[in-house]
Amino acid sequence: MPELVPLDKLKDYVGKEMGISDWLKIEQDRINAFADCTGDHQWIHVNPELAKKGPFGTTIAHGYLSLSLLVQLSGGMKVLPAGTKMAINYGLNKVRFLTPVKVGSNIRNRAVLKSVEDKGGGRILFTTENTVEIEGEEKPALVAETLAMFFT
Repeated sequence: MPELVPLDKLKDYVGKEMGISDWLKIEQDRINAFADCTGDHQWIHVNPELAKKGPFGTTIAHGYLSLSLLVQLSGGMKVLPAGTKMAINYGLNKVRFLTPVKVGSNIRNRAVLKSVEDKGGGRILFTTENTVEIEGEEKPALVAETLAMFFT
């Protein structure tokens, strides 16, 4: 359960780790479903036989699939603004896809709060640096700076 923190105390958390998610296994069914939703059926994602002969030796998750999973992987944030009624995705400042996520891999998110801005009218903007790690890999799958608007 996250700690609900008054606005004047939220800045104390800037620069600190806000949570590490549980590991999430990336299965071929999830990759195929994402391909169906987006229309991206490139063989490196959905054709295991061709992908065996490709550069990664197996199918890989779409970069945008890995990015979209930040919603699920960020559910364990340690801190939220006190009085939060709802939150929305507000955008991204920067995203870099660094290492392909091979089918069967486990990924998790490590989140660091980068800034907190009072936007007035009960709106608080969090900027968070998310690093999606791949179990057993030196480099992360991606690093993304996300924006979330909280309404209190």
